[in-house]
Amino acid sequence: MFNQPIVMLDFETTGLSPAAGDRITEVAALRIADGRIVERFVSLVNCGVRVPFYITQLTGITQAMVDAAPCVSEVVPALLRFIGSDTLSAHNASFDEKFLTAESRSLGLAPQYERMVCSLKLARRLFPGLPSYKLSALSAALGIRFSGSAHRAEADAEVSAKVLIHIGEHLARSYGVPHIEPQLLARVNGLSAAKVPAFLHSAFAQ
Repeated sequence: MFNQPIVMLDFETTGLSPAAGDRITEVAALRIADGRIVERFVSLVNCGVRVPFYITQLTGITQAMVDAAPCVSEVVPALLRFIGSDTLSAHNASFDEKFLTAESRSLGLAPQYERMVCSLKLARRLFPGLPSYKLSALSAALGIRFSGSAHRAEADAEVSAKVLIHIGEHLARSYGVPHIEPQLLARVNGLSAAKVPAFLHSAFAQ
């Protein structure tokens, strides 16, 4: 289906903004190839910060879990090696990308992925009219079940990966796309929902 590997990324964090001092507490990166998940990188992360109580309530990640986790200086370089130059994807990608950039920069590192694809934006463009594109609501609408707890990195990344695979199947079935290139997904990301059908029909007319 996908002619190049795509890595689906999800972070759990202490808040919404690295600019405000928020840090990562957990990461999952799942490599998708040939329409399935083929490799996983999953770790809790110790950034030496306090985990707010409301974050523990939301995610189940406690201060003790983070304190016992590998240090960020170990996890982030390993994560960047895992991603390499593959295309990166995330659900609401701008959120995860800003944390990846901030944590990498704090260690004097720079991610080397070729491009970022947002599965939330893709879903909005290819499945317009759904009541919500939050991961839990979108996955339910598409008939995709969580295999773990929502708001934990691996479970969220796995469902996001399944959403992306579903999108690939939809493109193949509805538009006759033979092999899905990351460049195509990035191009669809950049279009309005109203322009997507005409673009795909024109690009892949039989």
